[in-house]
Amino acid sequence: MLLTDKKIIIFGVANKFSIATGIAKSMIEHGAEIALAYQNERLLKNIEPIAKSLGIEVLVECDVANDQSIDNCFQLISEKWKSFDGLVHSIGFAPADQLKGNFVDVTTREGFKIAHDISSYSFTALAKAAKPFLNQSSSLLTLTYLGSLQTMPNYNVMGLAKASLEANTRFLAASMGRDGIRVNAISAGPIKTLAASGVKNFRKMLTQHSERAPLGRTVTTEEVGNVAAFLCSDYASGITGEITYVDAGFNTAAMPLNEIET
Repeated sequence: MLLTDKKIIIFGVANKFSIATGIAKSMIEHGAEIALAYQNERLLKNIEPIAKSLGIEVLVECDVANDQSIDNCFQLISEKWKSFDGLVHSIGFAPADQLKGNFVDVTTREGFKIAHDISSYSFTALAKAAKPFLNQSSSLLTLTYLGSLQTMPNYNVMGLAKASLEANTRFLAASMGRDGIRVNAISAGPIKTLAASGVKNFRKMLTQHSERAPLGRTVTTEEVGNVAAFLCSDYASGITGEITYVDAGFNTAAMPLNEIET
């Protein structure tokens, strides 16, 4: 029970297949009390059955593209919880036309701006608004991807946004560390989620991942959730500013060994 008596708010649950849903399940199994933030009324319809199945009672609206909405979110949370122990930022977005084709041909100023605002700046915005309500030894966590370091077909501007998010993680860790707040990121392997489905030829990426990864497979939302639970627990009290890979070892392998052996 890594998270007994911990209160954590999770941003980014879109449906039951979301990585954020896997994180919520794992954290609840480890004793945490969870609140879920949803973007708007339309998505609330997807969130309510998930919350009910997991016994989550606290649901708050939050559009991370709007500072007033973010402030309102934490004011509402503070009415339920006087303080809390952390948050999970599992949010990434770029317009669909930015995620197919040659990077230099399809990237626009507006698409670039949106991808960085929603996928990276929102983490800083949430941290800033949450800070007055965070307990000592709280933990912030975000989700990134290897496309921040290596080019991926069709991932395009999201790769740049994830690189920004990883730098964001380090700067937030330095900024909030003296207050006892830790900030980390998980770089998860590709998982079939609603967000990932927007990347052209994503299924082929899953196949390539399984062929190259040392474990010979992709990972599950539950596996990511278990690492998230650890990083937000007191057992990870000495870890901050880190990017932890949960990708079946894919990031360590330059090419599949079996292709050489055969």
